Amino acid sequence: MLFNKISTQKVLWRAVLRALIFLVLLSSCDAYFKKKEERAPLARVGEAYLFKEDIANLITSGMSKADSASFVSNYINSWASKQLLLTKSKINLSEQKLKEFDALVANYRADLYTRAYKEALVSQGADSVITDNQLQEFYNQENENFRLKERLVQIRFIELPKAFLNKEEVIKSLKNFEPKDIAYLDSIGVQFKKLHFNDSIWVTSSRVLDEIPTITAANEDKYLKKSQFFELEDSMAVYLGKIEDVKQVNDIAPLSFISPTIKQVLLSRRKLDYLRKLETEIIDEAIRDKEFEIFTKDE
Repeated sequence: MLFNKISTQKVLWRAVLRALIFLVLLSSCDAYFKKKEERAPLARVGEAYLFKEDIANLITSGMSKADSASFVSNYINSWASKQLLLTKSKINLSEQKLKEFDALVANYRADLYTRAYKEALVSQGADSVITDNQLQEFYNQENENFRLKERLVQIRFIELPKAFLNKEEVIKSLKNFEPKDIAYLDSIGVQFKKLHFNDSIWVTSSRVLDEIPTITAANEDKYLKKSQFFELEDSMAVYLGKIEDVKQVNDIAPLSFISPTIKQVLLSRRKLDYLRKLETEIIDEAIRDKEFEIFTKDE
């Protein structure tokens, strides 16, 4: 009798347990489906779904309702076309081709991750300061590689309106360029169409030709000469210029002109050296921690 009573209790407990498990699963499934229902699908191709949130960030606040509707329609069609073509490609491409493409995708994903990680490490660890001494040292060692392919000039320049009244005073001040002349030119600078007073900066001849249409490739030898002053005009303006110095094609570029390039070269070399050292340290650490092994077959 006791035996039968115990057996009956076990059966009851099992039934209650099954009921509880069923209720929990039912509740979980119900919550799951409700969660799924909250995502509003816009389109489906096979087992792939496009949801509203997938394109929400692509619709800007400046779009009208008509533009938004047109954009969504075009996006859905484009998405569906890609999905359908993808499905067709998986069916019709050979197994070998699919394996090759899967390998390419895997390599590309790995490259993206590792590149981003390397950039983060370099930005944190690599020294980005290039001193003047380092620039000068590199320039002295490599200056033969910095031969100019274009003429450089140091120039001060003013473009005047055609109807400007005090042109002669401006010409005098631009030629002399003493502190009082600079102060005068600065005081009336708002009347100029263009101005460039920093004649310590090297400028390419092509830049000068862009700014002064009356100087061309055919006549630049005449006007872009050391200590040359010119006054030119066309139907639009009067152009006044004083050339302080010139570097000709095949001259060695001045350090002040080439220093941004040198800085980039030095930073690139430093970055590569840092990454090589980092990769070596990562491998050495993995070997020490027995996370990396190379298996060789006995001959």
